[in-house]
Amino acid sequence: MSGRAVDFSLPVRIFYEDTDAGGVVYHANYLKFMERARTDMFRSVGFGQQALLEQEIIFVVRDAQVKYRLPARLDDQIDVTVSVVKVGRASLVFEQSACLDGQILCSGCFTIACVDFSSMKPVALPDAYKQYLDSRVVPEG
Repeated sequence: MSGRAVDFSLPVRIFYEDTDAGGVVYHANYLKFMERARTDMFRSVGFGQQALLEQEIIFVVRDAQVKYRLPARLDDQIDVTVSVVKVGRASLVFEQSACLDGQILCSGCFTIACVDFSSMKPVALPDAYKQYLDSRVVPEG
């Protein structure tokens, strides 16, 4: 993860169902938490999933690079962050992290494709989404 500005943060309470037999968050659940954070980031600015579906457009994960550092445990309250890294014509790149008390537990870089629901072929991001996302990209450095 770079030192990019965080665009959105979602608090997530760890429930029993999120943990494995060892009492720590099962690794795949971090992907769910990060998906929720991306979805809620869009929802928070009026771009719910239903609006995309009505346009026959969906977002799909094209690439996920995840690094696990430390475990979260039952009843922890973690913060799952989203930072917009890059906006293309039909794709987005996000950096995300799951943190506990400011310490990174898990981080990842996700490439998301915008595709037509029926054909699953790339389509341009809707203008309103592109304008919002372009305004969130912070150059590195």
